[in-house]
Amino acid sequence: MIPYIKGRVAKQAHVGIPDGLCEEEYARSGFAGRYAHLYRTAPPVGWTRIEGDLRPRAYDFTADAPGTGDFLADRRVHLRNADVAVAFARLTAPMPYYYRNADADEVLFVHRGHGAIETDFGPLAYAEGDYLVIPRGTVYRLSPATGSAFLIVEAASEVRLPDKGMLGQHALFDPATIGVPTPDPENRLAAPAAEYELKIKRLGAFTSVFYPFCPINTVGWKGTLSVWQLNVKDIRPVICERYHLPPSAHTTFVADGFVICTFLPRALETGDPDAVKVPFFHANIDYDEVLFYHAGDFFSRAGIKAGMATFHPQGIHHGPQPQAIERSKDARRTDEVAVMIDTRRPLVPTDAAGAAEVAGYWQSWQAKGGKEG
Repeated sequence: MIPYIKGRVAKQAHVGIPDGLCEEEYARSGFAGRYAHLYRTAPPVGWTRIEGDLRPRAYDFTADAPGTGDFLADRRVHLRNADVAVAFARLTAPMPYYYRNADADEVLFVHRGHGAIETDFGPLAYAEGDYLVIPRGTVYRLSPATGSAFLIVEAASEVRLPDKGMLGQHALFDPATIGVPTPDPENRLAAPAAEYELKIKRLGAFTSVFYPFCPINTVGWKGTLSVWQLNVKDIRPVICERYHLPPSAHTTFVADGFVICTFLPRALETGDPDAVKVPFFHANIDYDEVLFYHAGDFFSRAGIKAGMATFHPQGIHHGPQPQAIERSKDARRTDEVAVMIDTRRPLVPTDAAGAAEVAGYWQSWQAKGGKEG
């Protein structure tokens, strides 16, 4: 469609914003649908008060006690809707049981630690920065070598790779870099036992099935469905030195109703002095946005540390904080690793999210006086 142009605007999106104005991207379907760029005399996040439940929020997923060490009992779901649940869990010792999720595909992002995962398809060694994509119905067991922490995304639909379009199938990461397990006929990770427990989750409830043999006894497999392993070090961000690309350019996985994106260290937009370097102001029209901060210097967000997550719901603006805009002027690179989950349906915070909430985050856009947490 041919865009309309009315009033005082920039010639190019996110480049050369007229003095004294700020640019807001108002768009459908994330950043892929119809859009308008609104040029305002003051940022839409320049609020002084917010009364009601709709406000930007931040959570410290690592703030609660380490727990009992039971991977399922200690799994804290913070946000959920009909399509996805976002959780966090720690694990300090090998799981004493095996587990099958009959409700959802799972994506485990390894925030801390290293160890091994046994699966129906074979074992894999995991490390920090790994995505482990576990198809619905796969039996697995985690054996940490060091204390481990996981961001967990449960998907009601199949998790798959995005269509990379004209960028080509090797953009962002070559699919050949995805690791899959090879069966170990001797099953050396399984501890000998007289009885083995398999816990199965179905409709949110758990059933235990007991075997006189290890339930992972695969000696071979073939096909196109398996557990995937992808480390963030193997993802190569798409960049443009003269234009700030939308978050959708960093999509790693897709599912029905949501996407998972990975933000990684990259060169900033230094090819044009008028190009915006920080995420532009935008209103979440069709997506809720969750951003989990894994490692690095989070220059776009003041007061954020590794292990925290921000939640920007549909219906209220967000964008760069004043401190971030100032810091970006001389910056040439980002040095952050973060996982973003964008959902079509609104997410509902749980009691666990309330307990982990960082007070005052909505004030962090205020140039003075507000908390930056």
